[in-house]
Amino acid sequence: MNNNNVHWEKYGIIIRPQKRLWWMQTHAFVPFAEHIDGSYYKVYFSGRDQYNRSHIGYSIIDIENKGKVLEFSSEPVLTIGELGCFDDSGVTPSWLINSGGKKYLYFIGWNRRSTVRMGLITGLAISEDEGKTFQRLSRVPILERSDLEPYNILTGPSIIVENDEWKMWYVSCVGWVHEDLPKYNIKYATSTDGIKWERDGTVAIDFKSLDEHALARPSVLKENGIYKMWYSYKGTNYRIGYAESEDGINWDRQDEKVTINVSERGSDDSDMIGITHVFHHNEKKFMVYNGNNYGIDGVMLAECFEK
Repeated sequence: MNNNNVHWEKYGIIIRPQKRLWWMQTHAFVPFAEHIDGSYYKVYFSGRDQYNRSHIGYSIIDIENKGKVLEFSSEPVLTIGELGCFDDSGVTPSWLINSGGKKYLYFIGWNRRSTVRMGLITGLAISEDEGKTFQRLSRVPILERSDLEPYNILTGPSIIVENDEWKMWYVSCVGWVHEDLPKYNIKYATSTDGIKWERDGTVAIDFKSLDEHALARPSVLKENGIYKMWYSYKGTNYRIGYAESEDGINWDRQDEKVTINVSERGSDDSDMIGITHVFHHNEKKFMVYNGNNYGIDGVMLAECFEK
């Protein structure tokens, strides 16, 4: 990707919270776009109810009409787990894979403060009716803590399936600076079925300076034999980073090639930009992402133009 030949055109907020829907009084957070048919996409995201709990729903958009919203789900497709479970405080989508006639929805389960601010662990819900309903595979997460990864942030996966091998890039906590400030980077895992994952602590994207404490929301595409990852990194506020890899394991961080950044003051993404999902539509690339305050105002859309 030559940064001199790449331009991202922003179309602003396309999906806004709907006060008429109980599950999205505020926010439209962590978007993932699934192609449905033609120019129509189903964008999964989490909205927050009146108690600030996240639930997963969707909107249908027309990508060729600057993301015009055609409908919203009246009810969430996945809501909070049982009291005391890893997702009893909220659920947020991360990635969706179609495999064997089923839809695998990898989601983030939220736990409220115990000794630290939050716990974020990955769960899996499966649909066998074309996404009309999703059922949890289990009441426990699919990424469990281990001695290599003992902290309660194992989350935000991006997944590609190649030759029956499932490849995952996910967010892993490396420690807490204090009870309100975790540090997390991006690691790599593999699986043969998308359910049981082999993790050996392999780091895909690591911190580039002591000022960074968060590397989040990987979004991986493979183009012309090269793995390409867009992700979010944070010192004070999130920005979008970029990396390339020939094998999906060893990555070259190339943040300087990113040509989309915060907008001018007063814009919906003037302070923060990130939490992206980058995807192909025909011969073009699009990005759904969040702006200020973690998508409190909604999901934004940008289109990539390459010379």
